[in-house]
Amino acid sequence: MTTYLLLALAIGIIAGLRTMTALAAVSWTVWRGQPELTGSWLAFLGYRYTPWIISLLAVGEFVTDKLPITPSRKVPVQFGGRIAIGALAGAVVGLAGGVLLPGLIAGVIGAVIGTLGGAAVRSRLAAHFHRDLPAALIEDIVAVVGALLIVAVLS
Repeated sequence: MTTYLLLALAIGIIAGLRTMTALAAVSWTVWRGQPELTGSWLAFLGYRYTPWIISLLAVGEFVTDKLPITPSRKVPVQFGGRIAIGALAGAVVGLAGGVLLPGLIAGVIGAVIGTLGGAAVRSRLAAHFHRDLPAALIEDIVAVVGALLIVAVLS
């Protein structure tokens, strides 16, 4: 149970860094049947085209994140989206361990940590590099590698 809650927290942190990366990771996991969600309200994540669509949205997020017109992740709409996806991804991980609601809550907490912590770390990295792009790329790598590690443990 503790392992699943830690994984739910971690996928929430990933959602705080790159929202669609977290959702794509759990969608591919559900598509592969780990966890089995047939009959669950989360089953749509494993539908035939869902992981592909979410993955395309994740790629789009990688691109738009670097644009100067992209709003801060801390504005209400952006922050709320990260929390919602953190909750959804955390619920999937929690359900795999039989702890749906605690997993959902852990995902929300992780999303808040990832959003605020990610913004702070990226800001410091950008100041260190004297530009944002290297910091953003490092954040991309952390999100993708983190998501892959979480999925590997979950599978």
